Amino acid sequence: MSLKKMGRGAIASIVSVAMGLGLAACGSDHSVGYVYTTTAQSTSGLVNGYKVYYQQGYLLQLPNSPLPSGGKNPVTLVASPDHLSVYVVHRDDSNVVHFLIGTDGKLYPQKTYNISGSFATDASIDPAGKFLYVTYTYQNTLTLDGNGNITQQEQLYTPANPGPGGVTVFPIGSDGSLGSPFDVHVGRNPVKISATDPNHFVYIASQDTGTTTNLLGFSQDPNTGRLTKLPGVTINEGNVPSVGFQSGVTPAGVLVDASGGHLYVTDQGANDVLTYSLGSNGVPTLLGTVDTDQSPAGMTIDPSGKYFYVASYGAGAINGYTLGSDGVPVRSSIAGSVQVGTGPTCLAFIDAPAGGSSHATYLYSSNALSSNISGTQMDPTDGRLRLIQRAPFGANALPSCIVAVPAVSAR
Repeated sequence: MSLKKMGRGAIASIVSVAMGLGLAACGSDHSVGYVYTTTAQSTSGLVNGYKVYYQQGYLLQLPNSPLPSGGKNPVTLVASPDHLSVYVVHRDDSNVVHFLIGTDGKLYPQKTYNISGSFATDASIDPAGKFLYVTYTYQNTLTLDGNGNITQQEQLYTPANPGPGGVTVFPIGSDGSLGSPFDVHVGRNPVKISATDPNHFVYIASQDTGTTTNLLGFSQDPNTGRLTKLPGVTINEGNVPSVGFQSGVTPAGVLVDASGGHLYVTDQGANDVLTYSLGSNGVPTLLGTVDTDQSPAGMTIDPSGKYFYVASYGAGAINGYTLGSDGVPVRSSIAGSVQVGTGPTCLAFIDAPAGGSSHATYLYSSNALSSNISGTQMDPTDGRLRLIQRAPFGANALPSCIVAVPAVSAR
């Protein structure tokens, strides 16, 4: 932008900020991170990419955005813990596409990997960044070569002949590439997974209408990534329910806090969040429930660990809560229902750099039905949310999920 088109006050403001941060005036578009969202198109999917402006938190689309996601109907995307890679999961093609994140935030496609089942639903990466876990709806029959690689697969179960699903587990290489996968069978209709527990436990939320024990738990071998059922979990083959922990019929999100002490599950049927404490053996104990607005979906906890937020798909809102010492959310009196776009699905935080007036925490939601992204700034003193400048931000049709990564100086 030409300085001739700017008022004296705006120029003075930019110079003041640049001096305070040790930047040249041209650094006024400095990005503190990047935000990516997938669009759930049944034809060729897309990924929208944005850089996060460091002061106000508004989003600027990257020059190559949107770009092809590499498959049909991308349902989610996850970022590696080192913030160098993004993995996009496609439902209709039953595959995962690996993207590297450039120094400018642009995504660069690397390779496509097939999962070992049909109709992928979700993905998660363990805290060490060693394994990618992808849930799918139906198990396939597999033909393997002498090295254990999949050479052929045929659908074992279908909507006309329903049965259990599973998890494809990919080892992650030092360059973000995925190694030869292996398969873990789970119950019917797994929809969400969290492998982020620092104590090496993995949790899956299913929507099996034949049971209300739809929370499955496993211990993870940190060296091999393999999963072992927790006490109280029974995985049944065939078109019958498996047995997990009490969760309701339609759980739609699963989240473990940073300490690994608490687990949260949203239930779209009851419009609530279930809170569990996690024992040393990983077994969840239900502590209580708290109401949400209609059809709760994704959840997140702010970087300080004090505030808890839920995307209310049916109400077009973010529900805010405070977290007490017992980990149970308490509905906020000032951020209990903050209106955003229509049909919010996932939430993602970006924490701007500390120091001076530039420090801020921004929360973004992918809004599936209004085809945009909402942005809010969180007040660290009380958790209230206020809409940030220029929000909402345009996206392609039907954003399915969102992820945010901080800027990394040496990618």
